Amino acid sequence: MICRRGIIYLVGAGPGDPDLITVRGMRLIQQADTIIHDRLIPAEVLQWARPEALLIDVGKYPDHHRVSQAEINQLLVTHGMKGEMVVRLKGGDPFVFGRAQEEIDACCAHSLPCVVVPGVSSCIAGPASVGIPVTSRGVARSFAVLTGHTDPNLGKHSFDFASLVNIDTLVLMMACRNLPMITSSLIEAGMDPSTPAASIERATQANQRVVAATVGTIAGQVEAAGLKSPMITVIGHVATQVNQDLLQLPEEIASLI
Repeated sequence: MICRRGIIYLVGAGPGDPDLITVRGMRLIQQADTIIHDRLIPAEVLQWARPEALLIDVGKYPDHHRVSQAEINQLLVTHGMKGEMVVRLKGGDPFVFGRAQEEIDACCAHSLPCVVVPGVSSCIAGPASVGIPVTSRGVARSFAVLTGHTDPNLGKHSFDFASLVNIDTLVLMMACRNLPMITSSLIEAGMDPSTPAASIERATQANQRVVAATVGTIAGQVEAAGLKSPMITVIGHVATQVNQDLLQLPEEIASLI
C-alpha cells in the first residue's frame, strides 16, 4: 500500500504478550509497506504483516547495537521519502525510554509526518502481571519509573538517590546489570533494607518468572535465580502483593481466551 506521501507511525508493541498490542497498532502492521522493528517486540505480531511488506530488524542487544540510532533515523527517512507507509515498531510504549523523539526529529527535518501510537508499557504491565499495583490506596500514592542504564562515567551519581527514597514505588527498567549498585545506593541514601522488592523476567509472557525479596536481598536473589534481561524490578511496599497464581491461568479459563 504505497501512500502518495510517506508517513511514519511510531507504534508501541506492548510489554511482550502479543495480545496486549493495541487494535490500532495491529491494523497499522497489517497495512504497512515497511516495518522497522526492535528486538523486544512480540515476534508473533509480525505475522500480521502483508507478504510483500519489508521487515527490517534494528534490535539492540546489551553491549551490541547492530544498527546505530543514526542509521535507524536514516532508514525511517529513506523509506518515508519513497512515499511508503512505515511502521516503526517499538517494545512497550514509544515514549518510555524508546528514543522516539529523536526519530520524530529526524523525520520532521525532512518534512515527513509522524504519528505516535501509544503502547502498554512494561513499567505498569510487568508488575500488574504478577499482581503488583504500582499505586495502592493507603500504601502507595506515588511511583517513579527509572532506567537502569547509567552513565558509566557517573556510576551511582547518575541518580539522586536521596530523593528517590521518599517515593512510594520505584520501577526499574533495564536494570539487570546495575541492580546491585542501585539497591545498595538506595540503602546508603536511607531506604530500609527490609523494604519489599520483586523482579519480573519476561513480564506478561507465558515463560515469565518472578523473584520476591527485599531491597537488601533482591540483587542476590535475582543472580541466584538466573533472571536475565528483559526484567522489571519493583521496590516498595506494593511488592508484597506478588501473587504467584497469576503466572498461570487455570486451564478452563485459558481455553476461553
